[in-house]
Amino acid sequence: MKPSDFTSAYIGGQWVSGAKTFAVTNPATGVVIAEVADLTPADVQTAIDAAEAALPGWSATTPHERGVILRRWGQLLMSHQEDLAQLMTAEQGKPLAEARGEVATGASYIDWFAEEAKRAYGDVIPSIVAGKRYLTLRQPSGVTASITPWNFPIAMLTRKAGAAIAAGCTMVAKPADETPLCALALAKLGEEAGLPPGVFNVVTTTDAAGAGKALCDSPVVRVLSFTGSTAVGKLLYRQCAGTVKKLGLELGGNAPVLVFDDADLDKAVAGVIAAKFRNAGQTCICANRVFVQTGIYDAFAAKLAEAASKLTVGPGVKAGVAIGPLINQDALEKVERLVGDAVGHGAKALTGGSAHPLGGLFYEPTVLTDVVAPMGVLKEEIFGPVAPLIRFETEAQGIAMANDSTVGLAGYVFTRDIGRTFRVVEALQCGIVAVNDGLPTVAAAPFGGVKESGLGREGGHQGLEEYLDTKYVCIGIG
Repeated sequence: MKPSDFTSAYIGGQWVSGAKTFAVTNPATGVVIAEVADLTPADVQTAIDAAEAALPGWSATTPHERGVILRRWGQLLMSHQEDLAQLMTAEQGKPLAEARGEVATGASYIDWFAEEAKRAYGDVIPSIVAGKRYLTLRQPSGVTASITPWNFPIAMLTRKAGAAIAAGCTMVAKPADETPLCALALAKLGEEAGLPPGVFNVVTTTDAAGAGKALCDSPVVRVLSFTGSTAVGKLLYRQCAGTVKKLGLELGGNAPVLVFDDADLDKAVAGVIAAKFRNAGQTCICANRVFVQTGIYDAFAAKLAEAASKLTVGPGVKAGVAIGPLINQDALEKVERLVGDAVGHGAKALTGGSAHPLGGLFYEPTVLTDVVAPMGVLKEEIFGPVAPLIRFETEAQGIAMANDSTVGLAGYVFTRDIGRTFRVVEALQCGIVAVNDGLPTVAAAPFGGVKESGLGREGGHQGLEEYLDTKYVCIGIG
């Protein structure tokens, strides 16, 4: 699989060229690696039509039949793991080790939902009126759409498509224009696995607004699943009101970490390194605000800075690299602005604090101390390799500071006190909480947030439910 293999969109089982193309660039080198079809909203409608045409046949298959094809799809991902990882690193920039891990995660979502489809149970409800029987059925919602981001171009798509297709739905997928190649590779492997034409369609475009509006306005599309910024999620929410769609919105995060005095210091440092610096800090559940209790603040800061300073920065294809490039110039400038603002208001960089000597889109792993409000680094999602450390005194103060956000996707807690663990987990306003761990995401567990971090859940049995409707049936028997 080479970038040049994927230049066309995939609609109704056909590879489709556009009137125009757009460039896909390697963020580590700035080199254009592919020119991909740049579709129009009319082309998106063609994909919706293809998904609608495929729906009756696909929804009529049994969960077992769907599972066989899905498992084959997941197996193909793993048999092409290295090719897919190389493709991902080329278009997205993350280190190869992380890319290989993401391919495995993507395959795990497909495999999970291949099995979970068999458990879309209805109910038989005890009769209340003599001569009547009540039951419920779980049925596919219909044509679905997904809009996925650039930071996890395989995992974000497979946990949506795997669930939708397992449920008996068809899908139109719009990947980010920074990273369309992985989505097209998934389509190719899905075709090889036996997905019928129209069940999984990939539309590539730079007209994100036009494509999104076409998906939102279509009465045929019954479920829209979006992962991305809160601002765009709110726009899609409004646009979907006219057709009253089901919405899955996995939006922005501003994840707090609470490191208590009684924490295992080495485990806490390792956990924050994993939660903060994976994918160069470009994940929605990245540790964004690291609250450290006063008693261990200085020791923790020193250990974290030492660990961060040892992370190797460079192109993801090089052995030993832990931090790849940021995705584009806007991302780099945002990180520079937030760090500059923090330092200008009194924060100190124990390590890093500036663009990397490599130049381009590389930024140094950074640990900031003495971070206080109203620094922007506490309010905005950083999406870069920067860990701001904030002191707190008491458990109650730490919880209050952690919850001081309009969003609530993930949170992290490091403590050896079991009572504190339950108190803090229950008090944090987050959809996901990891305790003494920095990598909580798995296919078997639900993923999603509260407050302005979105609606719905992906993964777990809850992820399948997003694509199923419940039908109540009342039968008179005499």
